[in-house]
Amino acid sequence: MVNNQTIGDPGTRSGTVLSPEDLAVLQENLHEQRLFREEQLRQIAAAATSGSDATNRRSAAQSEVRVTLAASARMVLADVEAALRRMAEGSYGSCRLCRRPIARERLMIVPQARYCARCQQVREAGR
Repeated sequence: MVNNQTIGDPGTRSGTVLSPEDLAVLQENLHEQRLFREEQLRQIAAAATSGSDATNRRSAAQSEVRVTLAASARMVLADVEAALRRMAEGSYGSCRLCRRPIARERLMIVPQARYCARCQQVREAGR
């Protein structure tokens, strides 16, 4: 179920209003991403179990790439599922650090975003 969520004060520049249509588009995008990542993980698992012993010995590098891809896909899948939970709970679109609204434009590009652009930059700089 998609709720109309107003994030911030719509009368201010920093305010972001997510219309029911915005939320529906974002929710659909998140569902598509979930399906894509689940299928990607199935394909990676199938590729890891197929092939002969000789092929497996020659492809140690490919195996390492598969492990890395699977880890990345699981991480994105977890982010997508967390965004869907926040949407269901009504907290979607608020920065997990500063609690300010995440810009609508950012959510349209990265619908699973947990942080506003400023807090994301701070987090990345701290790594």
